[in-house]
Amino acid sequence: MATGQKSTRLLFEKLNRQLTKLAAKPAPNSVHRFRTSGRRLEVVLTELAPNPGRNGKKLLKLLARLRRKAGRVRDLDVQVALLRSLKMPEGARHKSQLLQALMEERIQKEKKVAQAFDKETVRELRTRLKRAASESDIRESEAWDQARSMLTKLERQTEPLTEKVLHQYRIVGKRARYLAELADKNPEAERLVDQLKIMQDALGEWHDWLKLTQRAANSFSGVSGSPLVSALRNLTRAKFRHAGMALTEARSAFSSKRPSAIEVASDRKQTTPVSVIGTAA
Repeated sequence: MATGQKSTRLLFEKLNRQLTKLAAKPAPNSVHRFRTSGRRLEVVLTELAPNPGRNGKKLLKLLARLRRKAGRVRDLDVQVALLRSLKMPEGARHKSQLLQALMEERIQKEKKVAQAFDKETVRELRTRLKRAASESDIRESEAWDQARSMLTKLERQTEPLTEKVLHQYRIVGKRARYLAELADKNPEAERLVDQLKIMQDALGEWHDWLKLTQRAANSFSGVSGSPLVSALRNLTRAKFRHAGMALTEARSAFSSKRPSAIEVASDRKQTTPVSVIGTAA
């Protein structure tokens, strides 16, 4: 790694610290921070290191596998928290049943994460991280240009928003943000990062509610008119509309133009009651 690249070195150091905590116990904060640190490093290595080499490729493969396992635990932690925040007496029985199922599954996934981070795997990951930190030719100076290039491609897209398209924006926006954060002391990059955080929060919130809604719908597929499923669907539609507006504002900020005409796909025949929207903390 070239000298003077403080931001990139910190990524390697932070991932090492989170690896130690996660190997000890897959607590919610440890799982989330490992995933975030791992994803940031993956973005740096794939976007800024054109020739990762054999070690870099194996490191990326190992990080992706471990991050996916940790991600399953994180998703369950989020779904449990969202479900607990939902106040609706008429759906209390289904809420309790789903909450119990999520917590039981969380215990099983936590065991799998603990097994995945065995001593041999942790040792290999540390070795590959150390080697990549010293050998990888990471072009940190290109981070800002890469981030802007990603966002330019997003700004050019004009198709109506669907769940699939919104998810694509969520992923690309996150990668662009991680790169922009490497542009140290760049006022334009700092403003961009702030805008991306706002967009990312809205898109991430919608996606988390969507996954919980899908889980509830699958759990009670044989129940006609489940109050819990109905409330979650209404709430998820509201989050989808909010995410669409956040994306429109972000794209306007990226291009310094008026917001593009984005059609948010929603079912106009069904509205979201104020009482349901207000149930989410």
